[in-house]
Amino acid sequence: MQSTSDEVLIGRIANGDRLAMQVLYARHHVRVFRFVVRLVRDEATAEDLISEVFLDVWRQAGRFEGRSAVSTWMLAIARFKALSALRRRPDQELDEETAGAIEDPSDDPAAALEKKDKSTMLRKCLTGLSAEHREIIDLVYYHEKSVEEVAEIVGIPENTVKTRMFYARKRLAELVKAAGIDRGWP
Repeated sequence: MQSTSDEVLIGRIANGDRLAMQVLYARHHVRVFRFVVRLVRDEATAEDLISEVFLDVWRQAGRFEGRSAVSTWMLAIARFKALSALRRRPDQELDEETAGAIEDPSDDPAAALEKKDKSTMLRKCLTGLSAEHREIIDLVYYHEKSVEEVAEIVGIPENTVKTRMFYARKRLAELVKAAGIDRGWP
């Protein structure tokens, strides 16, 4: 069952096969969770949303038309759930401009060491992108989705994906340079 394609698993799930659901969940839950947690920025909320995503997969497997990869379909469901959750709690997060204006007075040795860690700095730079740009970067580089798949997941034209990716990379380069990270790091 481990070597069975996702499409075959969806067909079995549509017929009520619980083992197929377990295999699909084991295969994809980590990637879907990472995608959701990057959007909602809260692990507990992401865990709840993952349960909802796979419950929807179970319920809607019979409606899967195969016009995209199963992983693309699941990420689209996950994105919708994450955005809905964010709409329900807009007052709980600071906007990026306000958060960026808050000064960090604690520059002890541990903080100084953390600032030198390039991967940490890169992650911090990624949070400086707008939600739309961060989402595109996440799907393309972390989930290895094509422009066509990203367009389908996000529900925007392919040219808009390309434009957002261009501006996201441009802004990320500015943030990385401002953070003092050179481009030739190992």
